[in-house]
Amino acid sequence: MTTKDVQVARERFLADDELDRTVRAAISTSWRRSKALSVPADRLDLVFVREPKLDSPLMRAAGPVLQQLADGLAEEPVSVILTSADGVVLNRITASRRLDSALDNVHLAPGYSYAEEYIGTNGIGTAIETRQPTLVVGAEHYADCLGHLACAGVPIIHPISGALAGVLDLTGWVDDGGPLLATLARSATNQIEGRLLAQASAAETELLNTYLSACRRAPQIGTLAVGDEVVLMNRRLRVALDAEDQAALLEHALDATHVPTGTNVICALPSGQTGRLTRIDNFAPELRLDMALFHVHLNDFSVTHLMPALESAPLLPGLAGTSASWRRSCGEISHCVRDRQWVVVAGEPGTGRCEALRVSVAQHRAGSHPRVLAPEDFADVSQLSHELEQVLARENFTLILRDIDTLSDAQLAVVAALLQGHEDNGWVGATLGCARQEAAVGALILPFFSRTISVPALRHRIEDLADLVPHFLRQLSRGSDLTLSPAAMQQLRKYSWPGNVRELRQVLRDVVQRQRSGIADVHQLPPTCRVVSRHALTQIEALERDAIVRSLEENHGNKKAAAAALGFSRATIYRKIKEFGITA
Repeated sequence: MTTKDVQVARERFLADDELDRTVRAAISTSWRRSKALSVPADRLDLVFVREPKLDSPLMRAAGPVLQQLADGLAEEPVSVILTSADGVVLNRITASRRLDSALDNVHLAPGYSYAEEYIGTNGIGTAIETRQPTLVVGAEHYADCLGHLACAGVPIIHPISGALAGVLDLTGWVDDGGPLLATLARSATNQIEGRLLAQASAAETELLNTYLSACRRAPQIGTLAVGDEVVLMNRRLRVALDAEDQAALLEHALDATHVPTGTNVICALPSGQTGRLTRIDNFAPELRLDMALFHVHLNDFSVTHLMPALESAPLLPGLAGTSASWRRSCGEISHCVRDRQWVVVAGEPGTGRCEALRVSVAQHRAGSHPRVLAPEDFADVSQLSHELEQVLARENFTLILRDIDTLSDAQLAVVAALLQGHEDNGWVGATLGCARQEAAVGALILPFFSRTISVPALRHRIEDLADLVPHFLRQLSRGSDLTLSPAAMQQLRKYSWPGNVRELRQVLRDVVQRQRSGIADVHQLPPTCRVVSRHALTQIEALERDAIVRSLEENHGNKKAAAAALGFSRATIYRKIKEFGITA
């Protein structure tokens, strides 16, 4: 089929939706996908997606191969291009200034995506869709602006996982042909995949050796290793934990792969057991960022005999949530308070640690009004000593110490000295952060307590939103008939809730301030919950994100008008929307 024939067939398809059977099947199928995605064929409508990640395993594996290939093509008008699995250009090497300028004009440049959803049929996007080497020449491109180019894209498949890692693309002028480009691209891709295999093998070999060494040194301790494609768990953990607990433990370990070596992470498991993960590896950052090795300590207190009671125990009054992990945590706290066991409740800030202690005290220690000491009460050590002495002097005292992991060594020493000898005179509960644990806490304070019970983060019991949202809406609206739409609830489920239940209550307070009754939809949610961001935003970024969301609201979703109102270019607001993950 000649270039002219392809051009005529493309125009007929765009105008009348008629496909010439002589057009290659891979191309005609891609044209249909592009049209279904409403990709513009007559103009360029690309936006900057994100800054390329230059320290990824793919970039490290491909770098030398790309440079070698580019050196061999130095006299040819051919560009060597590497993209991520979603089509974002990571690197481009071009010797020809004329071709380099032409590629800039069509935004085939780092940070822009050439996935089919943005540009239609092309060597990169179509290779991603089909996972097959794809040559697209001239008028076979869906977009007019690419008709002067020939693109040969070859998918890079990770040799261990079989996942799509990226695409290697060779792009040149249409008149220079394409079959040779496809052959060169396939050869270079094989080299990149070989280097990925070598990298993965080296990283996973180090992970395995470190794991085996840890198991030999301490066979009595649970040991867990996690990597991109590898999970290793020693026999102690496999025997102690059922399948549900193992899955939950793995999820917590994956959350903690970026915490520093020596950090403790406390987690609640579905069975009711509490686990403490301590990162013990010291892998080289340049080798692999997503590997970690943990020692896992399970609480010594067996909860097996408590399971039937915990499963059937009524929820603590005033606390919403019916997930198994939340019920078990509350049940164990209630059990300890009822039996006068001193207890530490561990969890992230905002999870309801202190409130669970308060409610349990109200339920099981009738007439007792606990004295709650927060970190700000500990600023004056002499005043702290006097306050604690007064509380501990009372008969059958009840005391709650909040956030003991944030106290200094000197403050902890004062508390430990005063608690000594009062173990049988009253009851003490304490709250502890789960991400880190200072040595002084473990040495000075924890020995006074019989149990450490973990409260799950909201993101680990996201099903409880169904109970928490109406519970808080009733409180905040003072009984008014206000609910959230299914779309708004779905948006809340997507959010990671770094502030946990406390943050949820504040979000719903904002909703109530906007609407007092009826059904609140997504646009009534504050900007924080209407984005799915890839990283924690700085204060300036958060302000910028909120301004964009408000401008989009005020301009009824019109991005061009919102950009003008903010003084942004259209390209900038598109890039910011992608960067901040703004979805509504």
